[in-house]
Amino acid sequence: MKGYTISLFAGLLLGTAACNDFGDMNVNPNSALSPNTASLLTGAERTVGAINSQVGPSSFNMTPALYVQQFSDVTYIEDSRYKTINFSYNGLYAGPLVNLQQIIDQNTNESSRGLAAAYGSNGNQAAIARILKAYIFQFITDRWGDVPYSQALKGSANFSPAFDTQQSIYTDLFKEWKAAAAQFDGGKAASGDIILGSNATRWKKFAASLRLLAALRLSKVDPTTGKTEFNAALADGVLASNSDNVSYTFLADANNENPLYTNYTRSNRKDFALSNTFVNYLKKVSDPRLPVFAAPNLKGEYVGAPYAVFPAPGKAQDWSLAGSAISSQTSPAYLMTYAQVLFAQAEAAQLGWTSGNAKSLYEAAIKASMQQWLGSNYTDAAYTTYIAQSDVAFTSANALERIGTQRWIAQFNQGTESWNSWRRTGYPTLTPATNTLNGGTGIPRRLAYPVTETTLNATNYAAVVARQGKDDQYTRVWWDKQ
Repeated sequence: MKGYTISLFAGLLLGTAACNDFGDMNVNPNSALSPNTASLLTGAERTVGAINSQVGPSSFNMTPALYVQQFSDVTYIEDSRYKTINFSYNGLYAGPLVNLQQIIDQNTNESSRGLAAAYGSNGNQAAIARILKAYIFQFITDRWGDVPYSQALKGSANFSPAFDTQQSIYTDLFKEWKAAAAQFDGGKAASGDIILGSNATRWKKFAASLRLLAALRLSKVDPTTGKTEFNAALADGVLASNSDNVSYTFLADANNENPLYTNYTRSNRKDFALSNTFVNYLKKVSDPRLPVFAAPNLKGEYVGAPYAVFPAPGKAQDWSLAGSAISSQTSPAYLMTYAQVLFAQAEAAQLGWTSGNAKSLYEAAIKASMQQWLGSNYTDAAYTTYIAQSDVAFTSANALERIGTQRWIAQFNQGTESWNSWRRTGYPTLTPATNTLNGGTGIPRRLAYPVTETTLNATNYAAVVARQGKDDQYTRVWWDKQ
């Protein structure tokens, strides 16, 4: 259901003013008279952290990392063989998107903006909420394609929203991120922001960088618009160093800890290890990030789990699980990194979208990633040796392949972004699972809609399938063109 039930909750909270024949006799002094927008923002941001971690309900978040073979499942050997076809986005509509829309409404409507200002200036709150709302909608449309957008989040006014085309959604996302960044008003900082601490400058960089990466998604389907939007975003100021990296910080708290820690340590399941595809490539190029990404197995070796092999030829202790930088209780989940932005600029330069030097930007992206992951262990000597290797060195002839492969490495533990990049560019070159469980032969290109759409929104579901194509894992989303 893409209507939002919080409208009923808000109505109950605010409706006390309508029954005023008895003054304040029936008003509960312990009840809030308006939603706490700071709490709504924190709640939404916690979900943003969760969808950028790798392990979630039914492997929802790990699945793209399995598709691009950064990870392999070592217990059930199912999602690396593409067993799950239908995935639900209902929780995103009913959870964080509801919260963010309520923040926007409370800070926009004349009847509520005065009370909402207790949690920060109206402009600052609405700006953050709009940036995150657009971010989540991009996450949804990139996974499923055409989805409810313009008619979503209308509450009881529309419980069966139509599906917007991905093209129209992207057009609006560019506008939203730009307008939201301009809405920061220099007033009281928004409360409840646990991602960027209500730092308007950092939020503006994040919004511009989101536009930059979204523009590059159009490289094959609409390069003219992509080039225009890319350069506009670049001019507005994007992430400029690793100190600008945007991440969600988990806590040393069982209720808000890194999900891989929960899986590995608290639950002692150890369902996922790095795949042999990923580990073997990092070994091939002597990548100094391998000991950070991976933990040695019980023999003290770095060994990837055989990808999509059933039955499993070993146990979890035979393979390299994610390293402590990825899987400790407080390990962060990256929403966006400086290295990502540099790889985007390198590709744009290679495409002729900008006047930048593709080789310099590519090498700067590798350096930024190494500095991000290696920290004090980074050395210029190791970096210089690394980029001089024949399998890493940049040339115009292999530029897009090199950028795509190194982006795949740098975006380890950012499964959805890695899958998005692979679908759009085809790099790195990956071999699909040999014995699939979905009836197909290739790596999935999208997720099928939640089954609830076939019953609760049947008319609009039929229309979108007729327009977009068969509701399976191989109908490509709008920007995913060969």
